[in-house]
Amino acid sequence: MPTLQRRQLVGHDILLARHGNHISAMRVDRAAGRVVAYLDDGSVDSAPNLISPSLRMPATVRSVLREDWKFLSIVTGASFGVAGTMFAAAIAVANWGGSRVIGQLLSGYSGA
Repeated sequence: MPTLQRRQLVGHDILLARHGNHISAMRVDRAAGRVVAYLDDGSVDSAPNLISPSLRMPATVRSVLREDWKFLSIVTGASFGVAGTMFAAAIAVANWGGSRVIGQLLSGYSGA
């Protein structure tokens, strides 16, 4: 299973190596996949966030939820469905006997 880590912005490191203390502000352009630096002299420089386009970044919690939300919703719904069915079956079994002994037995059972 992949470890979930915060994504590292490689562009920040590249721009700091190029310009050092001459950077006045930085911002991330997520649409272009780049980090943009505004320099003290008014010029602008940018660097890519990926070392290689074919490099697969580690998964984050947000990326896993974004990719697998349908599957997780189905599993959650199925779990609630099974739990509801089991609860209904337990109530039905308690009412079959006609006596209150079975109902008391099921409601008093601690599960241990």
